[in-house]
Amino acid sequence: MHDRGCIAFIPARGGSKRLPRKNVMDLQGRPMISWTINAAIQADCFDEIYVSTDDDEIAAVASVDGATPLKRPDSLAGDDASVTQVLVDYLEQQDSMPETVVVLYATAPMRSAEDILATHNLLEPGKCDFAVAVSRFHFPPHQALKLEGEDFASPVWPDLVTKRSSELGDLVVDNGSTYAVNSRAFLEHRTFFGPGTRVHAMPFMRSIDIDEPSDLDMIKLVMGGG
Repeated sequence: MHDRGCIAFIPARGGSKRLPRKNVMDLQGRPMISWTINAAIQADCFDEIYVSTDDDEIAAVASVDGATPLKRPDSLAGDDASVTQVLVDYLEQQDSMPETVVVLYATAPMRSAEDILATHNLLEPGKCDFAVAVSRFHFPPHQALKLEGEDFASPVWPDLVTKRSSELGDLVVDNGSTYAVNSRAFLEHRTFFGPGTRVHAMPFMRSIDIDEPSDLDMIKLVMGGG
């Protein structure tokens, strides 16, 4: 059963500085983006699955896998363009906007259809317009140090660095995989973290975000292909 007016939106540029061509890198015999498209199809809650890209190869993979490629304007194809800007641009061009949008990053291939559904289902008309997938920190974030020069560092939050983790309560972090929004609320606030954001917690293994070579090595080990 498809929800009316619900779309998946997968941002996937062709360029990447730290891991070139990462969205179409081979991962267990499939382009990386294919894992996310397949999870979106299995979730079975979308009227349409779109891939926003500036790249012909990514667009071709999207079409073969069952998604609809959207040509991204050149002005939103550079490193400085945010996904927020890209989604705003798409929604503002629609004569009839989808009621809800679930943004799925192609660099989180372990995220499951169940994770997509769980995040999407947190949205409630009139009660919750924003939901995001999260995971727990591996290290206390309040103890972060900012590097200054080659081997010097200082606390990012000097007032918090000596506190025990138990004093700060349960902390989670957006894991870079899945965001669900009410379209009109998103356009009003221009953020994925609007008022009353709800969260779906994911385990570490399904939260791996591939952004550099070491991430790719880790996920290949997790998938058994290392």
